[in-house]
Amino acid sequence: MLTKYTLGMPNTVFGGEGARSNISGVLKNEDVKRLAVFTDKGIQGAGLLDFPMEYVKKSGVDYTILNDLPPEPSYEQAQKLVDQCREYGADFILAVGGGSVMDTAKLASVLMTDDYGIKALLDDPKKARKYVKTLMVPTTAGTGSEATPNAIVAVPEKQLKVGIVNNAMISDYVILDAVMIKKLPRKIAAATGIDALAHCIECFTSNKANPFSDTFALEGLDLIMNNLIPACDDPEAMSSKLAMQIGSFYGGVAITASGTTAVHALSYPLGGKYHIAHGVSNAILLVPVMKFNEPEIRPLLAKVYDRCMKGNASTEEAKSKAVIDRLGEMVEHLDIPKSLKEWNVPDSDLDSLVASGMEVTRLLNNNRRKVTAEDARKIYMEIM
Repeated sequence: MLTKYTLGMPNTVFGGEGARSNISGVLKNEDVKRLAVFTDKGIQGAGLLDFPMEYVKKSGVDYTILNDLPPEPSYEQAQKLVDQCREYGADFILAVGGGSVMDTAKLASVLMTDDYGIKALLDDPKKARKYVKTLMVPTTAGTGSEATPNAIVAVPEKQLKVGIVNNAMISDYVILDAVMIKKLPRKIAAATGIDALAHCIECFTSNKANPFSDTFALEGLDLIMNNLIPACDDPEAMSSKLAMQIGSFYGGVAITASGTTAVHALSYPLGGKYHIAHGVSNAILLVPVMKFNEPEIRPLLAKVYDRCMKGNASTEEAKSKAVIDRLGEMVEHLDIPKSLKEWNVPDSDLDSLVASGMEVTRLLNNNRRKVTAEDARKIYMEIM
C-alpha cells in the first residue's frame, strides 16, 4: 500500500432521480455560449440524448452535436471529433454516452489548441492542459470514465488499447441520473457492470492501493456485487440501477487514487486486436487473473468477503475462494463469454497476445503478484 497518496475528483456531482435538470443551471453559471455535445449515433437513436437535451434547449445556448464516433475508437477516429469541436469554437463540453464518448470529450477538453493532438499525448500525456470545462452524463454503469483522468483509445499500428492519463482530464461536473440507464440492453449493462466491478477489485488489490482508494473501491464493490444482477435482469429495478451508477462512479474515483492491474493490462490487446468490447474483455480475464493473484491478495479478498458477502466462511482461504467463485458465478449468470472461442482467436496468435499484453507496464506494475511473459501466456491459454 502506498504511504503517500492523492485523490482527484470532479468538482461537482449531481445524483438521484431527475439529476439531469441541473444541466440548465450549470450552463448558466458557466456562462456558456457555444456548447459541444459529444455522443454517438446509438445513444441518439435510442432517444437517450433527448433527456439531457431538453435542458440544453431550455438554456438557449448555441450547440452542436458531435456523434460520429464508433465503439472502441482509434485515436485517429477520436481526433476527428476533437477537431470538429475545436473548429466549432466550443467554450463548454457536454458528454452523453459510455466510456468512449466520455473519453473523447475529455481529450477534446485538453486539445482546443494546435500545439498537440492525441498522437502527441500518447507519447507524452503530461502535455495536456485543460482549456474547456466538461459535464459528463454516463449512459452506462460502467466505465467510471466520468470520474477518471484517463482516456483510452485504440492504437491500430500496435493492435493495442492505450490509456492517456492526466489529471487535467478529470471532469468538472458529473450527472448520475438512473433514467439514463433504465433501458440499457442487458448485454451492455452486464459487460459495463463487470468492468466497474473489475475497477473496484483491481484498485483494492493494487500495489497503489491506499486509504483513499480503498474507501471508494470497497464501497463500490459492495454496491456492485449486490446490485449488478438485479439491475441487469429487471428493467424496473431502479434502486439497483442507481446503486450501479454510484458504484461505477466510485470505481472511477478509486482508479484516480489507485489503479487497475493485470485484468485490464491483459485485456487491452483483446480490444485492440479483435475489437472485443472492453467490459467483455475484462470479464473474460477477471477470474483467471484473480486466481493467479490469489496467493498475494488472499487477505484483501477476505476483506471483500466480509464487507460484500457476509456468509459463513471462517478462514481467509475460504473467504478468498468464495469471492472468486462469486465473480465467476456473476459472469456466467450474465451470459458473458468466458473464452475467446466466440471470436475464433487462433492459437497462433498467442505469442502476439503475450507480447502486446506485456507492453502494458503501466498497469502490470500495479499487480501485487509479478506477471512474467510465461505467466501471461498461461493466463491467455486459459481463455483461448
